[in-house]
Amino acid sequence: MLTVSNLRTGYGAAQVLFDLSFDVGSGEVVTLLGRNGMGKTTTVNSIMGLVRPRGGSVSFEGQELAGRPPYRIAQAGVGLVPEGRQVFPTLTVEENLVATAASRFGAPRWTIERVYDLFPRLKERSGNLGSQLSGGEQQMLAIGRALMTNPKLLILDEATEGLAPLIRAEIWSCLERLKGERHAIVVIDKNVDALTRFADRHVIIEKGRVVWTGTSAELRADPTVKDRYLHV
Repeated sequence: MLTVSNLRTGYGAAQVLFDLSFDVGSGEVVTLLGRNGMGKTTTVNSIMGLVRPRGGSVSFEGQELAGRPPYRIAQAGVGLVPEGRQVFPTLTVEENLVATAASRFGAPRWTIERVYDLFPRLKERSGNLGSQLSGGEQQMLAIGRALMTNPKLLILDEATEGLAPLIRAEIWSCLERLKGERHAIVVIDKNVDALTRFADRHVIIEKGRVVWTGTSAELRADPTVKDRYLHV
């Protein structure tokens, strides 16, 4: 579904990604792992067109995305839950969801009612402004808003960062439900234990390069990988 090949991205004179490559299959859950500042968010921003790659390829279902503006990439079927949530603070929960609603690829899979079924808390808060929500509620809204674009691939940057344990568990439960529906997902998060229970494969990035890839079973079986690349 998604193939990233030899991706090179930088800011000004500084290069951040160095020939980075990985892929995501249909219905597969893949993580991007690594310490802070290693290039995970830059990878996501390069895929989404928020940063223009300097070289390499980003192919989605056979279409080249590198160099396209972000709205074209969203129209191709890639949805983003950005780091920091970035909900619209002066719109209500329901207005946030309506703002991104799209019915590409035939009948919409995701409607407001279906998002409320996934996150009942959002239905209870449907009339509240984005700025009036807790951090966990904002993350639920950010996920719901991305789903309302009816994406074929969902990307989450820092899926549960800074959330209370009960809210984190609720987010993971919802992502498990999406996985059960064969939704392709790319996720960044620091909770490696939760990710190895949830994801199919993992891609570890170190200083802008892919240094390890493997399954959850392979990652659990080799603690030296976590010690070398993931522990602070």
